[in-house]
Amino acid sequence: MSAPARQYRPETRLVHSGTLRSQFGETSEALFVTQGFVYDSAEQCEARFNNTEPGYIYARYSNPTVTMFERRIAEFEGAEAARATASGMAAVTTALVGQVRAGDHVVAAKALFGSCRWVIEEFLPRFGVTSTLVDGLDLDQWKRAVQPNTKVFFLESPTNPTLDVLDIAAIAAIAHAAGATLVVDNVFATPIWQSPLALGADCVVYSATKHIDGQGRCLGGVILAAEKFIQDNFHMLLRQTGPAISPFNAWVLLKGLETLPLRVARQTETAGIVADALAKHPKISRVIYPGRADHPQAATVKKQMRGGSTLVAFDVGADKKAAFRFLNALKLVRITNNLGDAKSLVTHPATTTHQRLTPQARAELGITDGVVRFSAGLEHPDDVIEDLLAALEKA
Repeated sequence: MSAPARQYRPETRLVHSGTLRSQFGETSEALFVTQGFVYDSAEQCEARFNNTEPGYIYARYSNPTVTMFERRIAEFEGAEAARATASGMAAVTTALVGQVRAGDHVVAAKALFGSCRWVIEEFLPRFGVTSTLVDGLDLDQWKRAVQPNTKVFFLESPTNPTLDVLDIAAIAAIAHAAGATLVVDNVFATPIWQSPLALGADCVVYSATKHIDGQGRCLGGVILAAEKFIQDNFHMLLRQTGPAISPFNAWVLLKGLETLPLRVARQTETAGIVADALAKHPKISRVIYPGRADHPQAATVKKQMRGGSTLVAFDVGADKKAAFRFLNALKLVRITNNLGDAKSLVTHPATTTHQRLTPQARAELGITDGVVRFSAGLEHPDDVIEDLLAALEKA
């Protein structure tokens, strides 16, 4: 990807970077809905396939709309390259599977989205890849988990759903000293508030379904890294196995990038207001929010994040019944398992995103039956708080 003629500020890059205009000179980026491409000659077709002439071949490999999305998010993230995928889990799975072979070893933080845990604990072992799960906050555990065949470290920060903030730079240093790479799931921070590549990570993954779309419309994922890193580890895997994003979804996500800073800033402001309001309520025993001074890793937050998060975790009572009474009493805030949407959303992790974990594993991660994950939307914060406080009266 060629460097821009001028290094515009981040918000400007999210509006203009990567744009490819057709002969019609459209203002809004074009949506190229095609699964294939035609060639001027058989010789040109051969040149495309043997990679001696640039150009598009098949939408499973790439597409002009997909290219625009990849270039735009890469420029904003500060990455050399990006590859879009059909979902966030396609991005995570590719980022892990592409780097390992039978006999290799992965070290990952225990605090992960349930599907990520499944890939590491159940999918990779089918192909002879072992793993060790560690307390991501304990740097000594990362060091002790390293084996001679360790190839990849994997973490998310802030974590889902309890918003622990792991020291990315310190963990990257441990990984590199062991000859391993670090993959970071940056969904909860968003590219607005955290830049893992600048902190030493080798690869960043997103579920673009969340904040990048931000309006509940489509699925998508993206992998960002150095061009050589992607070529060496992921390019052929993506090309030959086909977890391709649709051009329409790529176009939706491309347009979502234009408003990402505005939406995330507003959502983060609302999340902070909600966290402060909940912290004062007698029925709330615990509030976790990276923007508060009482966050357990406040020093790490200050060191590596530019803002808090659009999410808040809190405990409603001690059991599932109290949490369910609260959730069922909400009128404005909606129950779902998604996040990063224009609508404020709540999730009960113990029975949804993390239900496949054993009760002991959930307890180890602080995911009690009373934990609720709140994702701030774009409504007026007073309306959101009034709904939350009214529902707490029923908990």
